[in-house]
Amino acid sequence: MLILAIDTSAVASAALISDDALEGVVESFATEDTRSHAEVLAPGIEKLLSDAGVSAADIDLIVTGVGPGPFTGLRSGIATARTLAFAWNKPLFGLMSLHAIALEVAESTEAQAEFLVATDARRKEVYWARYTLNEGQLPELVDGPHVGFASELPDLPVFGAGGGIYADVVNANEEFSTTQPDAASLGQFAMALIAAGGKLPDSTPLYLRESDAQVPGPRKRAL
Repeated sequence: MLILAIDTSAVASAALISDDALEGVVESFATEDTRSHAEVLAPGIEKLLSDAGVSAADIDLIVTGVGPGPFTGLRSGIATARTLAFAWNKPLFGLMSLHAIALEVAESTEAQAEFLVATDARRKEVYWARYTLNEGQLPELVDGPHVGFASELPDLPVFGAGGGIYADVVNANEEFSTTQPDAASLGQFAMALIAAGGKLPDSTPLYLRESDAQVPGPRKRAL
């Protein structure tokens, strides 16, 4: 099985994940810029496929990160995934982007039985979720996702860039203090979930905030 995974909940990233490849990752790319997703994502995916010698016909399904994340960045990835799925006639699924960091935690020497994953939500807030971990199993989501002030997080180890930014008020894990959701880890999570007999959700985005854009009210009469 070959999966094209895409995530733009923080940085823009994409990856080809195969159950035949070493550690699952065929090719991947990720930017460090959190504000240029629309400009870099499509060319990045095109180069990804070219470098791997893969065509659309070789891909079995597409998985996109559904956030939580900022409106503009998140839309870039989900819209690209939906467009490719339509054009290539491929199944499309979504996964919460925080799962990508949770899987990296589970596979690291820093793994904890219970922990938080947090990313930067700007406005002095973080997106976060709580996970538990049992040996040999995928991290289990037990609470979240939420958006809120870092100072109000449960008293648990925090993994991800959201913890690193607010290390003065949370129990941030230093090794993961700059870690962002990544398409390679998201695709690996999807592959492992499928192998375990789990079902992937749809691509509905997780917008945790109300939109800043408002429909204007009726014009006042000028008499």
